[in-house]
Amino acid sequence: MESQAFTSPARIAVVDDHPLLRDGIIAVFATQLDLELVGVGDDGEAAVRLYREVRPDVMLLDLQMPNVDGIEAMTRILSEFPEARILVLTTYSGDGRAAQAIKAGASGYLLKNSLRTDLLDAIRSIHRGGTHFDMQVMAPADREAKRLTARESDVLNLAAAGNSNKQIAVRLSLSEETIKSYMKAIFARLGAMDRTHAVAIAVRNGLIEL
Repeated sequence: MESQAFTSPARIAVVDDHPLLRDGIIAVFATQLDLELVGVGDDGEAAVRLYREVRPDVMLLDLQMPNVDGIEAMTRILSEFPEARILVLTTYSGDGRAAQAIKAGASGYLLKNSLRTDLLDAIRSIHRGGTHFDMQVMAPADREAKRLTARESDVLNLAAAGNSNKQIAVRLSLSEETIKSYMKAIFARLGAMDRTHAVAIAVRNGLIEL
């Protein structure tokens, strides 16, 4: 059947304390057959509660919210659901919390003023298991986070030796989902497209040794 491709749309939740932004995103989703809005919230507490209730495929999460902010909400969600895919939204290109969001496990980072086409591309990429980091946001964050943590170095060294995520998890006594989160953080820190690119960048900058 022709409609078969749209029988299982990506389930999206949106958490932002600005009604106009939420309404705008809802209007965009209404025109996309492969995306379904399954929940809306207005603060970090609502984000955690919403994720537990509806388990969206991708959650859009504002950083600046009252009570519990986006970083804390994301940290709490990922500690309970390490497979969660979260796209962080921010207003400012120079937001220094980009590195914090990546370290916390964000799958993507997007400026609110680049919504619509970029938003849809980001959501679809993240739903497929990829990442999406807006370079306008990441440029200042990269200068702060250009070195790897000790654990990230361990992960990338093992990846450089040809180990799969599952093999790395066994070697480090961690879950495979945790290794995937580390790899996402490494790619974002280094501006790498894949693990081969990440290894090349890390070696060139003296972050790991082959």
